[in-house]
Amino acid sequence: MDAGSCIYAERTLAIIKPDAIHKSEEIEDVILKSGFIILQKRMLQLSPEQCSDFYADQYGKLIFPSLTAFMSSGPVVALTLARDDAVARWKSIIGPANITKAKETHPECLRAKYGSSDLHNALHGSDSFHAAVREIKFMFPNTTIELFPSRETTEEYLSKYVTPVLLRGLTELCKEKPLNPRIWLADWLMKNNPDQPQICDGVMGR
Repeated sequence: MDAGSCIYAERTLAIIKPDAIHKSEEIEDVILKSGFIILQKRMLQLSPEQCSDFYADQYGKLIFPSLTAFMSSGPVVALTLARDDAVARWKSIIGPANITKAKETHPECLRAKYGSSDLHNALHGSDSFHAAVREIKFMFPNTTIELFPSRETTEEYLSKYVTPVLLRGLTELCKEKPLNPRIWLADWLMKNNPDQPQICDGVMGR
C-alpha cells in the first residue's frame, strides 16, 4: 500500500504503553512489515485525568484505578495506523489482553513477546472502527476521519445507481462495436451520466 491509497484504508489507533516504550523501534518495525502505514505518531505523557477519559468504558471495573495509574506513569507512543482491515489486523498482531492466554495460544503475538501481566501488556489496539475514530481524535485532536459506508450500503448504492447505467453502456458498446471500446465507453458514460444535468437546445418558454 502506498501513501496515496491510505485515504481509502481503514484506520486504527495503536499505543505503545509505558512498559514497552523502550522497544518502540522494534514494534514500529513489526508494524511496517505487517503492511501498515503510520499516518501519525506522537510521544506524550498522559495525566491520570486524561487516562480516565480515554478509558471511560472501563470505569467501575476493578482494574480501572490501576490502569489509569499505570498509563500515566510514563510516556507512551500513540500511532494512527492504516491498511485494509486495520482494526482486526492490529488486534490479531498484538494478541489477547490476557498475558497467560497470549503466551499459551498466541506465542508469536506482540503482547506475548513484550507484556508481563494483564495490566502491563505492552500495547493497545482499538476494539472497533467506531472506537478507533474516538481514540484517534483523542490522541490527535486535529484529525479528520471520514466514516466509511458499510459493505451493505456500498452494494446497495452500486446496484441502484452504477450497475444499471454501466449495463446500458456495455449493451450499446456491443451494438456499436467501436474500434476503441474503452474511449467509446468513457465518452458514452460521460454523455449518459445520470448526475449530469441535460442541456436542451432552444429557449424555454416564459
